[in-house]
Amino acid sequence: MSQNSKKVEEVIKKSEMSIDEGREITIRSFKYNPSNPDSKPKFVDYKLRETPGMTLYIALTKIKATIDNDLSSDFVCRAGICGACGMLVNGKPQLACKTLTSDFEGGKIELLPLPTFKLIKDLSVDTGTWMKNMSLRVNSWIVSKEKTDISKIEKPIEPEVAQEVFELDRCIECGLCVASCSTAIMREDFVGAVGLNRVARFQVDPHDERTDEDFYELIGDDDGIFGCMSLLACEDHCPKKLSLQSKIAYMRRKMVQV
Repeated sequence: MSQNSKKVEEVIKKSEMSIDEGREITIRSFKYNPSNPDSKPKFVDYKLRETPGMTLYIALTKIKATIDNDLSSDFVCRAGICGACGMLVNGKPQLACKTLTSDFEGGKIELLPLPTFKLIKDLSVDTGTWMKNMSLRVNSWIVSKEKTDISKIEKPIEPEVAQEVFELDRCIECGLCVASCSTAIMREDFVGAVGLNRVARFQVDPHDERTDEDFYELIGDDDGIFGCMSLLACEDHCPKKLSLQSKIAYMRRKMVQV
């Protein structure tokens, strides 16, 4: 056996040893299928061996593959980009694909679906319909009298303005800010930090010709900018670390002056 082959074999053995020696963790997951009249809300405990670098995405995938293939949860990108895997982890809104099981010292992790959104099954919720309605509510598109001519170069803007628009566009619509918002839980029609962030994005974009008065008509009420209680939960739980509260404060100042 060559030296390289021996080294590879040693690495594999060490890896297998580290996996075998992993602690046992307990995933306590909510289970309920609202479309099934015989289904009752309950918690189910799943015990599995923790592996190095294990995320909740990996843990749930392992549970589905080896223990309970009926458990429902949402995943797409596994990289904190799509926002599909949001859930309550020990009471805190988090993305499962970015949450390490090793972060929980006791090895016990309780999972619940995000509040505010319609429950589909178990840990799966319908954020898509909510986001669509929010987008329509705040007219989430460029409003301009100019007709787009794709044969011409796009109207240029200053680099610092483009960067500000890009920063606001980093929102992945995961719903964590909505699920952690007290106002959103109390007010069904509240647009949430994600909606206010969307309005701020178009307010700073010079391609959009709407005035502050126009934006006031969209969010100048208790279901909009004046419903925010500034508890900072949205910013605390944002996986992209967006400065949501500063933009909400910026929009509030704009709306008060109208």
